[in-house]
Amino acid sequence: MQSWQVLPRVSLQRAGDMSRRFVAQDILTYRDAGRYVYHLPYGRNTDRANYRLVLDEGRGTCSTKHALLAQLAREHGLALALTLGIYHMTEANTPGVGPVLDRYGLDSIPEAHCYLRSARHPIDVTRAGLPPAGSVPDFVTEVDILPEQIGHFKVSRHQQFLRAWRATDASARRFSFEDIWKIREQCIATLAR
Repeated sequence: MQSWQVLPRVSLQRAGDMSRRFVAQDILTYRDAGRYVYHLPYGRNTDRANYRLVLDEGRGTCSTKHALLAQLAREHGLALALTLGIYHMTEANTPGVGPVLDRYGLDSIPEAHCYLRSARHPIDVTRAGLPPAGSVPDFVTEVDILPEQIGHFKVSRHQQFLRAWRATDASARRFSFEDIWKIREQCIATLAR
């Protein structure tokens, strides 16, 4: 997994709403926009489906940060896809979640992760260490989505995967689906600290 350093050095034009907002902050290239977003703190936005709030609230998650950059790429005709991948989240690939998983006797829990993908690289600007630099989680499934799909579509696909996993995983079957979702939420909360 690469980071903002491999993003194209394309000059930003006032090609759309997101472009104008970056240029107004003197962020003048796509790569500089990626670096800016990368350095914003990790944290949920007040509306998890509204990637525009990343700039307003000065924070974002994998979904909102990458959807924002995907929209900016779309405004400039750049060949970058917003990708939704599901992987088995562990302490090794998502540092900080281990204590929560241990508390419930789980080795892992499926997590949905959004990132950008170019023809040559998966690109993650979520934050340093998620996933560890240079590694790519073993995604069980991946699908390209639109920035507008980070809300209901992403959650629905993730929950569908969790239900199927829970039905086949012996340690997960001890919990209701609602409990599994709460455990996953606890894992995500640790990442925002």
